[in-house]
Amino acid sequence: MKSFSESYKEAGVDITAGYESVELIKKHVARTKIPGVISGIGGFGGLFAPNFKDMQEPVLISGTDGVGTKIKLAFLLGKHNTIGIDAVAMCVNDVICCGAKPLFFLDYIAIGKNIPEKVASIVEGISEGCVQSECALIGGETAEHPGLMPADEYDVAGFCVGIADKPKMIDGSALNEGDVIIGLPSSGVHSNGFSLVRKVFNIDENTINDKYEELDKPLGETLLTPTKIYVKPIFALLNEVDVKAISHITGGGFYENIPRMLKDGLSAKIKKSSIPVLPVFDVIQRVGNISEHDMFNTFNMGVGMVLAVDKSDVQKTLDILKANGEDAVILGEVVKGDEGVILE
Repeated sequence: MKSFSESYKEAGVDITAGYESVELIKKHVARTKIPGVISGIGGFGGLFAPNFKDMQEPVLISGTDGVGTKIKLAFLLGKHNTIGIDAVAMCVNDVICCGAKPLFFLDYIAIGKNIPEKVASIVEGISEGCVQSECALIGGETAEHPGLMPADEYDVAGFCVGIADKPKMIDGSALNEGDVIIGLPSSGVHSNGFSLVRKVFNIDENTINDKYEELDKPLGETLLTPTKIYVKPIFALLNEVDVKAISHITGGGFYENIPRMLKDGLSAKIKKSSIPVLPVFDVIQRVGNISEHDMFNTFNMGVGMVLAVDKSDVQKTLDILKANGEDAVILGEVVKGDEGVILE
């Protein structure tokens, strides 16, 4: 007998919709299969057999995150197939800061009412993020929450597990005064600071499609641009260059995240003129009348990932990143001091 509960459906949970969702997402999940995956979706656990070959001391490194209130823009625009990229990006971009290669990802979708096509659209984005990260989507959970959240709303979160060889892990301990700081451009606001963004623009169904001369797309479309995933260019670089430290620029912007890659007694001296500030940040600052300090303490300002290398490796680093689609820039250098970040 096929599972069905009329009583549960009357309470707001349609388990048959859940089954339909699973069928619809299978084609998206299949895109993410990589060596090591030994189970399909639908079981009680996702199975993955990591390859420890050529590793002296394998270490598993995990990261978890969501997409914050950026998800409100997806609701307003009725566009659900990119927000999953953000969920994956926020996790994989964190673990690669340690030099960990992402292996697999699991998602959690809480939704007011399970509409199979909407769930499939969300998972389409999650799968695309995994493909970009070269990791597998091996499981997840969709939980229908009638009475707890509106029927047309949902939230997405997840976690990834990566692997690194302990002797090759990146922790900033090799940093020295004079090392050069390099920035990789962001694709936009990414997935942080959206509570402030929504307040600045008073975002609702009336303002979501506002146009600004600095932007080549309507406001909502610009802001919904998915977070860039840096896995491929970073690992192309790690195969050739001794990268000493990496920082993912998320919530807290420059002032909070760059110090996380610095060891005691060292600071990051950065030239503001070298930062490729995106037009969207100029609009946010102007419309919201936000101080420069608060902008750099909230947003990525056009730089989604920062790394440090020896000055002798700078040109090689820039060349490798360029060959992998990243127009990286020299932001500044590592200096003595405990100021954290010095913007000048």
